[in-house]
Amino acid sequence: MRVKPYTAVMNATVLPSLPPRPEMERAFLDSDASFDGLFFTGVRTTGIFCLPSCPARKPLPRNVEFFPTVKEAVRAGYRPCKRCRPTRTSAPDWVRDLLRAVDENGAERISESALRQKGLEPARVRRYFQRQYGMTFQAYCRARRLGRSFEAIREGSTIDDAVFDTGFESHSGFRSAFARVFGKPPGQVRDADCIRLAWMETPLGPMLAGAVSSGICLLEFTDRRKLETQFAVLRRRFSLALVPAASPHLLQLKTEMAAYFAGRLSKFAVPLVFPGTAFERRVWKQLLEIPYGETCSYQELARTLGQAQASRAVGSANGRNRIAILVPCHRVVNQNGELGGYGGGLWRKRLLLELERKPKLAPGP
Repeated sequence: MRVKPYTAVMNATVLPSLPPRPEMERAFLDSDASFDGLFFTGVRTTGIFCLPSCPARKPLPRNVEFFPTVKEAVRAGYRPCKRCRPTRTSAPDWVRDLLRAVDENGAERISESALRQKGLEPARVRRYFQRQYGMTFQAYCRARRLGRSFEAIREGSTIDDAVFDTGFESHSGFRSAFARVFGKPPGQVRDADCIRLAWMETPLGPMLAGAVSSGICLLEFTDRRKLETQFAVLRRRFSLALVPAASPHLLQLKTEMAAYFAGRLSKFAVPLVFPGTAFERRVWKQLLEIPYGETCSYQELARTLGQAQASRAVGSANGRNRIAILVPCHRVVNQNGELGGYGGGLWRKRLLLELERKPKLAPGP
């Protein structure tokens, strides 16, 4: 396929609501890192946008506007701050601490009073998890415990041990919650599978990954508008529950993604699983053939598939790709060289293509 130039073309859509302005102004003026990821600040006098925690000199509040995402700030014409690097946003320390506590103390319930003892306002915690993970913190904890019990039972643990290890107060409560999530009682899952979910940080924002026993089946930016639709498609295609859980494929993916963004990896080795229609699978497999650092047009992709008049259908299948970056739909551009569409936002598509055009570093893990 012929290599195409590309032109950066930005667009965006309206995304989630912000915290109250007085709360954001207070957090920005105090450089409160606990609000990193909840909003971004655009400084009108400099044309730069920052994290709430940015250590740079603070402007007057009247010269600041607030955005829910990097995409919205870029759309408004702001450039990322070179000091706090807002496009490299990662989970705040308090979120990392909570996730670590959930993983290390599987049976421990973290109540709202316990959150307050840690200096965290429950409403802020709930807002962050609902926004980033699509569920409240308590729902995340419950799903994580059930995911851990699912893996333990599959590996031979008794149901009694699973009840004890996940902190449920009764067998009936455990069985009921387990059946609601997995669609079958715990005694019937020893040979079953589920879609294990994990959230990972990247230089372009957090991503949600999913894996079944045979490989990666999902990788999407958490602010993608159609993420809930992708969940519904996954449930329909696999007939499996989605739960936060660990997986060797997810660990491998995190390692390879880190190497990719560091410029040390141009081809992923982690196995992929992408059920779809016959046409969708043909398109996605052809996407895997587009070389790293190159692009092709929707029209060229259609001709390669032997269906020269199907460029619109190719574009639609491209948009339904559930495994971003690994199945490189970002390498498909308009015939005139402009970027075209991208579910993760055109600003990300531009940066991914720029990353892949840079000289690669020496190979590494």
